[in-house]
Amino acid sequence: MKVIDTGRVLIVGAGMAALYAALKLAPHPVLILSPEPLGCGASSAWAQGGVAAAMDPRDSAAAHARDTILAGAGSVDPEVADLVTAEARAHILDLTALGAPFDITATGQYVLSREAAHSFARVVRVRGDQAGAEIMRTLVGLVRRTPSIQVLEGVLATGLRVEAGRVTGVEIARCHPVQSAPCLVRAPAVLLAGGGSAGLYALTTNPPRIRGEVIGMAARAGAVIADAEFVQFHPTAIDCGLDPAPLATEALRGEGATLVNALGERFMLDIHPDAELAPRDIVARAVYAQGQAGLHPVLDTRAALGNRLFEEFPAVAEACRRGGIDPLRDPIPVAAAAHYHMGGIAADAEGKSSLPGLWACGESASTGLHGANRLASNGLLEALVFARRCAQDITRDMGPTPPTAPLIALPDLPPAASSDPALVARLRRAMTDGAGVIRTAAGLARTLDEIRAVKTAQPDCAPLLNMTATARLIASAALDRRESRGAHYRADFPTPDCETGRRSFVYLTDALASRHSDRLDA
Repeated sequence: MKVIDTGRVLIVGAGMAALYAALKLAPHPVLILSPEPLGCGASSAWAQGGVAAAMDPRDSAAAHARDTILAGAGSVDPEVADLVTAEARAHILDLTALGAPFDITATGQYVLSREAAHSFARVVRVRGDQAGAEIMRTLVGLVRRTPSIQVLEGVLATGLRVEAGRVTGVEIARCHPVQSAPCLVRAPAVLLAGGGSAGLYALTTNPPRIRGEVIGMAARAGAVIADAEFVQFHPTAIDCGLDPAPLATEALRGEGATLVNALGERFMLDIHPDAELAPRDIVARAVYAQGQAGLHPVLDTRAALGNRLFEEFPAVAEACRRGGIDPLRDPIPVAAAAHYHMGGIAADAEGKSSLPGLWACGESASTGLHGANRLASNGLLEALVFARRCAQDITRDMGPTPPTAPLIALPDLPPAASSDPALVARLRRAMTDGAGVIRTAAGLARTLDEIRAVKTAQPDCAPLLNMTATARLIASAALDRRESRGAHYRADFPTPDCETGRRSFVYLTDALASRHSDRLDA
């Protein structure tokens, strides 16, 4: 394997967490690895809601932390919730100073939306549903203009190199136009910020490449993985046959849009006092149940928004157009789709993983903020807070800034086999069928068998090994958790064990060694 040495901090990923961390590391030399052109293919750019922060003088970080803890169903680390919400305002102000075009009222105040399980309107947004795209556009421009940052596009991270217990580099391959054999890039510090795992499911709102590969790569290297079983399903993916499914942002329900079934019933009224603004796991299960019963749930925006939808929520309007839906004439068909992974690489308050030399932030990390059920619009906030914390800790770890680090160039690499699309489709279907919105021991056991079969069918393909590692961790942890909590719902164990839950921490070797037959009920 060819080896390249660099003095640059190596960042895997190109979403908001990765770009913000790179900027906060300046003037330390940084190398960003992005499979797609910068700004494309990252979940951050698809985020419609915005960034949660207590910006209204009547609101407070303490209230935001309380809402985060309540939504997390007893599994949030309260110290992390306090830390993140206390820093939220500073990051909004920082992004504003960097040029992010947040919506501002005529009196100069931030436009704030209320989303599910928030006790206050505190979601800072851009052009209704354009927050992720516009913040990413701002950050991409800044990264392109920062001399200390080099970006390698069309490059896929496939594995970590660990030597004497420390992560010393990343194995990478070209992925355009075809995947190549890997080479090793050695680096003094590695930051994983490569997204979550929801694309491992057949019905998802995530970009196509967000399939748990970064988490799986860390797990295969020996990192501890936390809360793998907690996968959030968004209740209002637009059900129009597209893959990925377009998203109908929660802000629509914040504006008064209602969920209705084929019988004309507003079914959330009988399920939760907050109706459509109940916590996401509750709404997702209700939407899923309506679909399973053949009652075709829809989101009706006509009375609440009418023509405002096209001006204030352009991403939703465009998704409806692509799906052949006229939201002025008909309600929008919806389904519960895999949306966000609360689990990931276990990271402490500074973003350190369990492996020296390796940090993690964004959706690929699990910090304890989200617990069993992420509070709406806390995802981008966590990415920002921990991106800066990782950057600060890496800077302390590395010491004085090196004066320069030469640009690196990839050598010519021979082609190599990429993941078999049929196997990936088989894996995604198995995850939706057995490790989806509603789980049982028998369904999870079948899923684990399918994951093993997929892995065995292409055992030398690193990207597929990374996907199956993460899938295995999700399904195995879900089988081990014999209760229902937040987004993890077991039909065979429908209640929580107690009010305060435990977080799960596991090594991949433990998940691989355990026999699921030993964990099934007799």
